[in-house]
Parts: sequence; C-alpha cells; structure tokens
Amino acid sequence: MNIPEVGFNHNKTANREIEVIDLEEIYQRKESLNHTPTLPHRVNFYLLIHIEEGEGEHLIDFVSHPYQSGAFITIQKNQVHAFDFSHKPKGKVLLFTQTFIDQALANMRLPEFSPVHLGDTYQPVFVPTPEVLSSTQQLLAEIVKELRHPESNSLIVMFLFSSLSLMLRRVMPENHHDRLSKDQLGKFSRFVELLEQNFHRTRDATHYADKIHSTYKTLNLICKLATNQTAKQLIDAYTILEAKRRLVLDGLPTQQLAYELGFEDASNFVKYFKKHTLTTPSRFQKQFILK
Repeated sequence: MNIPEVGFNHNKTANREIEVIDLEEIYQRKESLNHTPTLPHRVNFYLLIHIEEGEGEHLIDFVSHPYQSGAFITIQKNQVHAFDFSHKPKGKVLLFTQTFIDQALANMRLPEFSPVHLGDTYQPVFVPTPEVLSSTQQLLAEIVKELRHPESNSLIVMFLFSSLSLMLRRVMPENHHDRLSKDQLGKFSRFVELLEQNFHRTRDATHYADKIHSTYKTLNLICKLATNQTAKQLIDAYTILEAKRRLVLDGLPTQQLAYELGFEDASNFVKYFKKHTLTTPSRFQKQFILK
C-alpha cells in the first residue's frame, strides 16, 4: 500500500484557501474521492477537526490518538493521517493552506503554525472546557456562515479564524512556542524550514546554526524553549519521521532509502533507525504495508 498525497482542492472552494466540511460528508462521499480517508494519506495543507459527537482513534504519523466528543484534532501540513469512521462521528473539518496562514498573519495577530509535532510533548488531540467549547463551536459556525455568504468577505473569515485559533491556543496543553520572542520564533521556523529541505544532506546542527546566522548554543537554546529538545534531537526526530513516511509512502527498500537520506550505507541507516524506534525499517514497513 503506497500512501497517496492529497492536495487542497481550489476548484471546490472557488480558489479560496480555506474550507469547512462536515465529517459525515467525507465518509458519505468517500467513493468519489481519489483516496480512501480511512487509510493513511499525506496532506499538503492544515486540518483542524472538531468532533461534535462520537469517539474513535485518529492515526497521525503512524501513532493512534484516541478522541471523544468535544475533541479538537490538529493535523500539520505534510503529516500522514487517517480518519476513523467506525463509530460514525459527527463534526466539522476545517482545511486551510499555508497561503491562508500567510495572508492572515499579514492582516492580524495569529499564532504561528510551527511544527509542534516534532516536540516531545506533542498532543494533537485535546478537549477544551465546556465554556471554551461553546465559544469555539460558535466561532466555527460563524466561519461556515461567512464562507457561504453570497458576499463572503475574506477579512471577516480571517478575523473569525484568528479568534478561534487564539482561543484554542490559550487552553491547549502547554505550548512552548509562547516562550519564544518574535526573533527566536523566526529563527526556529527558519531552522525547521532548512531542516525539511536539507535533512537528507546533513544532520549537523552546527551547519543549520550557521545558515540562520546563529551559534550552535543559541540554536540549541531556541529549540529547547520551543520543544524541550535539543537541535540534534529535533534533526533526528524529523529524519526518523520522514524515513517512516517514505518507507510506507513510497514503499522504498531499505538500501535505496538509506542512500536517499544521505547515509553511507544501509547498515548505518538500519542502526540509526533501530536506535530511535526499537525496530528495523523493514519491520516497520511491513507493519503498515500489510494493513
């Protein structure tokens, strides 16, 4: 089973960079989709899923996260995930692109969508208090209403989305990004961007520190503030995560993947992978390909 990559459907949204759909719509129309939502697929946009009724487990980067009524589930851009429709949950799925985030950031105060999934305290599923839940559901409903308005105003959508994001951010499990200054957050975001582009060329933290015009010590401090992990731990976390994705996404043999990820030989890659996952690449691959 190779995992499909799913892009944002601009034709369906009249070229808007944001969309809200009902969960029921996804499992009722799954036959017409070009992928199976309940099987792992990779997205090039962000998702915020709100479970109004029901329970289940959501697979995110090969880890199952249980959810219940009232939960919000966050999916970062480029993550691999799969829905669980076994209990027919009801709710809303908010889809939005990096372009929407960039536009919103240019117009108002909005939390940075940094790669929190690399942190050691990453919790993509959380349930707010009843009071916050009521407010966030109203905001979500207002976003839907504005998107459907015949004279829909993108700025109103951005303000509503910003309010929803800030309200959720305030009650989410500990968010380390709040510890960073604007300059530090900029450096951290740039580091992760460079890591995503170059992890297969180098896993040297000093190289990335130089590229963001910083010192190794400063980069380490920023990474610890942001994620409770060192720069090296983040580099390893991303490398392993991408290795897992490619093992299943592309079905690559271990030797080819080792070469593509910049390892000297397959045995070094297997040792590296096993050190961080306690299993071999081939065993991990079979675990998901056989499903």
